[in-house]
Amino acid sequence: MLHVRRMEPFYTKKEGIRLKMVFAYQYFSITKDEELYHFIPAEGKEIVLNLNSLQVENLSEVFVFQKGSRFIRLPLYQLLLISNIHDHLEQILEGLELKKESAPKEYYKSLNKDINDLISQLENANTLRLIDHALTVRDENLFYILTNKL
Repeated sequence: MLHVRRMEPFYTKKEGIRLKMVFAYQYFSITKDEELYHFIPAEGKEIVLNLNSLQVENLSEVFVFQKGSRFIRLPLYQLLLISNIHDHLEQILEGLELKKESAPKEYYKSLNKDINDLISQLENANTLRLIDHALTVRDENLFYILTNKL
């Protein structure tokens, strides 16, 4: 799992019901396997949030992080699924005092359930692929281990 270590927008701009958060060098960093990667604005550099629904609208935006000569490219939807970015977004909204007071608890409960369901579906699909692989390479021991997981 990735951990967002620092996430501070370079600037924010409210446009109607949308909040644009633009990120720059050294304002956004993640850790992966205890290594620190810094955001570089090579591709995507903003998160657009609908203030009424608290939904991120530009899920396909790709963020690039760098450590030396290594790069991590993450679509925003994936970053939302496998990191603690929600905590940072909530802090940003609280700091701006733009967050709606009524919706968040139910919204986050629903979001967590949806995420857990998606993770379960992906794990099951992966197990089925591994079973197919075990059958292909005729690994009987691996086959029995994997079928016991289902």
